[in-house]
This record gives sequence, structure tokens and C-alpha cells, in this order.
Amino acid sequence: MMDTVDFRSATMDDSSAIADLSTQLGYPTSSIQSANRLGVILDSNEHAILVACLADGTVVGWVHVFLAFRVESDTFAEIGGFIVTEEFRRRGIGRCLLAAAEEWVIQSGITKLRIRSRSNRVGTHTFYERLGFSKSKQQHVFDKSLKIDAGHRGSVDAATDPVR
Repeated sequence: MMDTVDFRSATMDDSSAIADLSTQLGYPTSSIQSANRLGVILDSNEHAILVACLADGTVVGWVHVFLAFRVESDTFAEIGGFIVTEEFRRRGIGRCLLAAAEEWVIQSGITKLRIRSRSNRVGTHTFYERLGFSKSKQQHVFDKSLKIDAGHRGSVDAATDPVR
């Protein structure tokens, strides 16, 4: 049975709660980092962050969904992050957050939603499959840390950046 939970779009006031939940998810994040990232995302029509809040305003979950543009395939939407605090799992909150994300995707005119999950989160995979997701591929993710010289700007403007 689900507690009384409201679902709404995130605001800048949610940055600390989103940081705390991101850390629980395994991605240590400070409130400042969260606020900086949230500010960019909230300014974009190609992203949505939805939160689940208790009656007292406590954020107990969030989902980030965005449009993914690829040169080799049709546009799809992807879940960038998704978590419900452990204390409130198995109460229908995650299912409702994903349903809200799906609605945002449909309203955006997109017909495919993708979610990625660490291979060791087997219980999470079962949850996604129960909600109609199916495994489409396995892959390895490679990251490379890059050094930024003082002369480079901190953000890329897609309209003026020659690489884009």
C-alpha cells in the first residue's frame, strides 16, 4: 500500500534531497553539485526530473528522463537516474515515478523509453521487466578522465562549439 505521496516536477529547492538520494544510489553528490546540474537540466525542454514527495514535502524518490538523439537511430528517451529511498521501496512509488516519466515521453512524441542498470542489480532488473521493459543488449561502459586546461571554458554551447 502506498503512503500519501505527491508527484511533481523537481525544482531547485529539491537539489539537496536529490543529492542525498544520488549518494544512496551509489553516485556521491554534494548539494552544490546537484544544484549546478539541476539548474542546467531544468532549463532544458529535452529533460524532465520528477520527484515523489510525502505530505510534509520530504522527497523520497526521483526520476530523470531525457531525449536521446543519435545519428544512427531514431530519437528515444532514456532514464538518466532513478531512485526511491530504501525505506519507501516496494510501496508503488517507483512504479508511479516511471509511469510519470513514460507519460512525459509520450507527450514528447517519442515511442521508446530506455533504462540502463548495473549488471549486479538483479532485483532491479526483475522490477523493470515486470513493468514491461525487456533487455535489448549487454555492453561495457568505458570512461576516460580528461584534463581540462585553464583556457577551456566550463560548458559547451552546442550552437557555437565547432566540434558539435
